[in-house]
Amino acid sequence: MYARVLTWWTILKISLEERLVYRADFALGTLMRFLPFVTQVFLWSAIYAAGGSKTLAGYTYNEMVAYLLLTNISRAFSSMPGLASTIALQIRNGEIKKYMIQPIDMIGYYLLSRLAHKLVYYLVAFVPFALVFYLCREFFSGWPDAGTMAVFLVSLVLSFLLGFFLEATLGMIGFWILEVSSLLFVYQLFSFFFSGQMFPIDILPEVARDIISFLPIAYLAYFPVAVFLGKITGSALLTGLAVQVGWVVFFIFASRWTLRQGFKRYSGYGG
Repeated sequence: MYARVLTWWTILKISLEERLVYRADFALGTLMRFLPFVTQVFLWSAIYAAGGSKTLAGYTYNEMVAYLLLTNISRAFSSMPGLASTIALQIRNGEIKKYMIQPIDMIGYYLLSRLAHKLVYYLVAFVPFALVFYLCREFFSGWPDAGTMAVFLVSLVLSFLLGFFLEATLGMIGFWILEVSSLLFVYQLFSFFFSGQMFPIDILPEVARDIISFLPIAYLAYFPVAVFLGKITGSALLTGLAVQVGWVVFFIFASRWTLRQGFKRYSGYGG
């Protein structure tokens, strides 16, 4: 048991050291992340002005801008750039064999690697995030109460786990389909529009909103932000949190099952 813990700690430590090399890139990338946000602010300003209404789907203009800002935080937790494509590529070129012969769990290794990435990213990106949010402080009406804030933080951690295990599962489809780039493109397209990254899903028709609210992608960006802004409360809040936990558990088992089945059919080609 001690040897296993030491192994995982060593992997995490090495991953942290590797990520710290790119700290300047993280800081610059964080600022660049907000450039599309400027365009979105102008777009929503025009939409509210043209509509002649102070609210849209229950959001005031200030709340909409605050929502768009907060999605940058939720997506910073849940996004896993390159994870699925890296796994699929390693399956295709044969690098995946090392996880079959070495005493290291592939999913655990990638989880620690992504955890190190996020920890360094949050550490380095804190100042750029704080600067942008300070400059945009007039769009926020204040901090939520302690209970809401706690649920918000929990939902962010869950969004990280959901994003990781969902993308890991998608990547391991490469055991059956060697070229998964088209599948990943479709997933990213749907995720961009229906995760709440582009707009709150409250804007969608009721039927579509009800369906999407039970899909995993809604918990990658929309749910944590809606919790922070007080758009989801009471029983709906507990239900949403339960659904998010359910999807995390589902994809943990799905990724494990997919890996086991993939190893059974893997032919050792490539590499």
